[in-house]
Amino acid sequence: MSAVNISLNFGKFDTQVALIILKAFPFAFIIAMLMENFIVGRIAEKMVHNFSDANDSFNAKILFTVFFTVIGMSFTMTIIGDMLGNGISLASFAALSHWPRNFCIALFCELLLAQPPARFAMKKIHLRQEENLTVKDNSSIDFD
Repeated sequence: MSAVNISLNFGKFDTQVALIILKAFPFAFIIAMLMENFIVGRIAEKMVHNFSDANDSFNAKILFTVFFTVIGMSFTMTIIGDMLGNGISLASFAALSHWPRNFCIALFCELLLAQPPARFAMKKIHLRQEENLTVKDNSSIDFD
């Protein structure tokens, strides 16, 4: 999101803009991780709990979690990103006009770019853990 917003702010994408993006990335990443872990993620979990039943599938809960997290993160990072770029002021709230665009881009990236590889990796990790448990359980059987 930072790369898109910085590029749109400059109206172009060249090596100068790429260097600015690379310099801003660590700050935006740290802020985003802190916001997601301590504020937005917790609110998203509560929203999922309020909007889903115990009978809802795991995939439905994942979709709700992604949706609420993207809403919160795109909203807060739209404001914080403007503050990083233009300084802290009340004028940063004018950047909220960019939020619908940021939300759409973030949701697209999350659903189609970030989630599939993450789920694939978690599935492989869980399968490997199950295989290790099965091997350990079978190795202790004595047939004599």
